[in-house]
Parts: sequence; structure tokens; C-alpha cells
Amino acid sequence: MTSTPFSTCDLCDAHEGDTSGDFRVLPPVFRAFGAERAFCGPVHTLRAPEDNSRVREAVASAGEGRVLVIDGGGSLRHALVGGNLALAAARNGWAGIVVDGSVRDLAELRAAGIPVRALAAMPLRTAKRGEGQAGEPVCIQGVWVRPGDWLYADEDGIVVAGRSLT
Repeated sequence: MTSTPFSTCDLCDAHEGDTSGDFRVLPPVFRAFGAERAFCGPVHTLRAPEDNSRVREAVASAGEGRVLVIDGGGSLRHALVGGNLALAAARNGWAGIVVDGSVRDLAELRAAGIPVRALAAMPLRTAKRGEGQAGEPVCIQGVWVRPGDWLYADEDGIVVAGRSLT
């Protein structure tokens, strides 16, 4: 959850001259699913190629106010997060979830109370093959996101920085 109010527009204005690559803006392709509120926190990354085994492991662990960023390769063929996983993430203290892919169980996502951003809804679930990697840099819609970066999301968009900005 957000403890310090922020605006992604204000963050962009404050960093518009930043050429270091430390401040990045994700493309405006993500839709809000789940709780409709702003969220921010340090990033934990996952690479999940149409397999949400690592997602299940992550949300079952203590989130400690972190944001789970899932590189699903932009796939719209299978949902990487559904109601059960969102509920586990909310229960275990994750601040929010960003999925470069699809989600499902929209009513359950809203009821779970955790903010979720994703590309689309898709009712098909993934296979469980035990594939994927955690804690590595991922490229989300052409933007690099690293473990420990800070992610800020509100109704205007999603920004990523190498450190806390609030």
C-alpha cells in the first residue's frame, strides 16, 4: 500500500531532464484490474513464460510492501494471475502486481483488494511446469525493470526508478 502520496505525472515532471536511465516510464498499455488505487514499492521480478509456478511461490511468501513485476513476455494466451493468487498476495503483504501478460477471475481480483495492472483478461490458466526465474532484470514492454527498483503506479501510468522517489 502507498504510505506517501505521489502522482506519476508529478514524478515525470520532476525527472523530465533525467538522461541517466534511472527514471523510466512504462508504455500506456496496462489496464487496472483488482483494487483501483495507487501503489508503490520496491520491485521483485519474475520471468514467467506462460507458467505461473514462480508467481504462486512469490505470492505465498512475505511481500513486505514490495511490488511483484511479472514478465509474461506480453503473452495474451494464458492468464498468469487469478483470484487465488491475488488473494494470497494481498494476505502476504504485497503492495501490488504488474503483469506483462494476462489475468483472469476479474471479480475475484477486485475482491482480493490488491492493485493489479495487466495487459488484458484471459480466462485460460497457465500450465504448471515449474519454469521461470525470480530476481533477475526483466524487460517489460521494452523497459528494463530490475530487482530493487522502485515502481509507482496510479491512474495516469506506471514509472520505475532506481531508488525511492517519495
